[in-house]
Amino acid sequence: MAPRRIRTTARDRSRRVLSQNFLADPAAVARMVRAARPDRHDLLLEVGAGRGQLTRPLATRCGRLVAYEVDPAVLPELAAACADLPHVRVRATDFLAAVPPDEPFAVVGNIPWSLTAAVVRWCLAAPGLRSATLLTQLDYARKRTGDHGRWSRLTVLTWPEHHWRLAGRVPRGAFRPVPAADGGILRLDRRPEPLLPAAALPAYRRLVELGFGGVGGSLAASLRTGYPRRRVDGALRAARIAPDAPVGLVWPEQWLVLFRLLHAVDPGRAGLRPGC
Repeated sequence: MAPRRIRTTARDRSRRVLSQNFLADPAAVARMVRAARPDRHDLLLEVGAGRGQLTRPLATRCGRLVAYEVDPAVLPELAAACADLPHVRVRATDFLAAVPPDEPFAVVGNIPWSLTAAVVRWCLAAPGLRSATLLTQLDYARKRTGDHGRWSRLTVLTWPEHHWRLAGRVPRGAFRPVPAADGGILRLDRRPEPLLPAAALPAYRRLVELGFGGVGGSLAASLRTGYPRRRVDGALRAARIAPDAPVGLVWPEQWLVLFRLLHAVDPGRAGLRPGC
C-alpha cells in the first residue's frame, strides 16, 4: 500500500514560506527579554512580532515599541495583544523595507530564519542601531560569535564597530511548529567608540578581505599577496598566529594586532598603502 499523503493547508505553506516558528515556551520568552535588556527610555523595533508573544513583555520594559509583522493571518491577534498598549505601534509591513529611525534604537525579534542574513545586514547598516537581540538558528549564532572555535568573515569585518556574542540557546521544543534545529540568541552591540579610527576602517576591511581570500590555504599565504613576506611573518609572530593557521581560527583581536603592525604606528592615516 502506498503511504498516505498528508494534505498541507494554505496556512502550512505560509508558515514554510515565512519561516514562522512561534515561541510557545514562557521561559524562552523570558530568556529573550533578559538578553534584550530593554529599559524605559528605549525605542525598540520588533522583527516578526507574530501573535505578540514577545511584544507584550518587551513593551512593559521600554519607552516605545514598533512591531513589524507581514503575515495577515496573525495580525488580528497581534493587534488585540497590543490594544491596551498606547506606546506600541503595529506595522503590517516588511521590516527589511523600513527606514531606520533617526534616533538611537534597538532591534529585537524571533526572526524568520530564512531572512537571518538580510536582517543582520539591515542592522549593521543602520547608523542609529545600539543593539540587536535576534533569535536565530543556533548554528548561525554560533558561527557568527566564534562559538564553534572559528570566526566568520562578517564578524571579523565588523568587529571594530560591533561586538557579537551568543546570549543563550532555545531548544527546538520551545517553538510551534517545532523546527528541525535549536535556536540561538544572537546579541549584536554597536561599540560606543570603534576600536579603530574611522579613517582606518576601509584599510582594515581590505586587509580582512585579503586574508579571507583563500590563497595558499593559510592566512599567511593570503596576506603575502599584498604585503612584504618579512613584514607578514613578523606581524604573525607578534600576534601569536602560527604561519600555517587557517584564517577562520584567527581571533578578531588578533586581526586588530595584525592591522596595527602591518599599517605601522598610525593606522588612522588616510590612504596608507600596504607595507608602508
